[in-house]
Amino acid sequence: SIGTILHNVAYKHIKYRIKLHKYDRKSVMLELLTAGIPAIVVDTIDFDAMFDNLMAYVNDCIGFRMEPEVVLAYSDNFFGTTDAIVFSEKDRFLRIHDYKSGVTPASMNQLKIYTALFCLEYGYKPGMINTELRLYQSNEIVIDNPAADEIAPIMDKIVTTDKFLTNIHDEV
Repeated sequence: SIGTILHNVAYKHIKYRIKLHKYDRKSVMLELLTAGIPAIVVDTIDFDAMFDNLMAYVNDCIGFRMEPEVVLAYSDNFFGTTDAIVFSEKDRFLRIHDYKSGVTPASMNQLKIYTALFCLEYGYKPGMINTELRLYQSNEIVIDNPAADEIAPIMDKIVTTDKFLTNIHDEV
């Protein structure tokens, strides 16, 4: 899919710290075409806006020294892969960015779950760290700084549900 291909482009650029520039537009289009996306499909989407969104996401991630496609795992039942993440131990600051290539409105819930998984995996209480979550979609950047009382209930649900699922698994 177009989204998968664009996520792969973003991953490579962030991993190797190669910023995207306006003149890279054609090389990204070439990635879509060589991956089998028909030219007529590329012509029907708003590729310029899609590219601008991708460029903002990639360049911000590089600027913040983020790592792409990082897995966060609390257990075998609860895990997820962030599009990009960085944590500063010194500043106790967590940053998670998510790139959306589609037009269906996204929500911050996924990123809040990632925040909860991060806290559970690394032993932080949500009030011990500050967090900035960003969604890049439709050429807009939506920013949220969730409070501890937004993340703690998610952590509790994960822990409770994981215990429940583990108990069921152990009984079987």
